[in-house]
Amino acid sequence: MQKSHRIRKNEEFAAVFRSGSSAANRQFVVYWKRKPGQPHFRLGVSASKKLGNAVVRNRMRRLVKEIVRLHGGRIAPECDLVVIVRKDATQMEFDELERSLKHVLKKAGVWLPAAASAAPPDHR
Repeated sequence: MQKSHRIRKNEEFAAVFRSGSSAANRQFVVYWKRKPGQPHFRLGVSASKKLGNAVVRNRMRRLVKEIVRLHGGRIAPECDLVVIVRKDATQMEFDELERSLKHVLKKAGVWLPAAASAAPPDHR
């Protein structure tokens, strides 16, 4: 993930928590805040010590970032996202995590519908 797509500073996380909206399921909580004029979304991932040791927390952060990297084109631009990982997520496989994160992003309203370029081919 490019540096310009990350939320790293505590003040940036706090701004999203303070004035953003949230959606949740059993594995993730997503906070988001619209930022008009921003050319792309930015992502921050939070993994509490309640999840486990540093190995577990960093693994969860890497998995969330990989899922977002794979599906970045489907996430609405002009918004800041903060994903909080919950304990239930540590027991899941990658494909289950992917479905769960997609679900909470759809619930939040930041998951875009399939691109118009996915139209069926023209049969001549």
